[in-house]
Amino acid sequence: MTLQGFEEVAIAKPAGKLTMTVMDSKVRFNKATAVGLGYPAYVKVLVNEKAKQVALQACTGRDPNAVKFSKPEGKQTSSVTVGNDVLVEAIGRFFTLKPAPQGMVSYQTAPGKLDEGAKAVVFDAADAAAGTMKQRGRKKAAEGK
Repeated sequence: MTLQGFEEVAIAKPAGKLTMTVMDSKVRFNKATAVGLGYPAYVKVLVNEKAKQVALQACTGRDPNAVKFSKPEGKQTSSVTVGNDVLVEAIGRFFTLKPAPQGMVSYQTAPGKLDEGAKAVVFDAADAAAGTMKQRGRKKAAEGK
């Protein structure tokens, strides 16, 4: 008897859906993205203009385009937010954000696909869904006061 044609059952639990949320001033990656990439301290962001795709690839802090990303496993308790203006603009070009009512923020969320061999996650703008959410953080002072 041979084991030809059998496939090994993966014991590792999937991290969950990988998502990137694009807003006008920041880009947020959910915790599952950090888990899928192995909690890298640094990533580089790659864009494919033709396919309108964004990729995150784990790298070292020595890479010239390295961006600080995740805390170590066990310390990364929530999503990762990137506020670098150059990256937000480069990624934001692929997404059209609708005007949001006051006190709300417009966003688009794109699902990601993990490429374990390349230690990368690819997000496709064509698959993005739009929405609005309440603005988080400090409230801006009311005008006229």
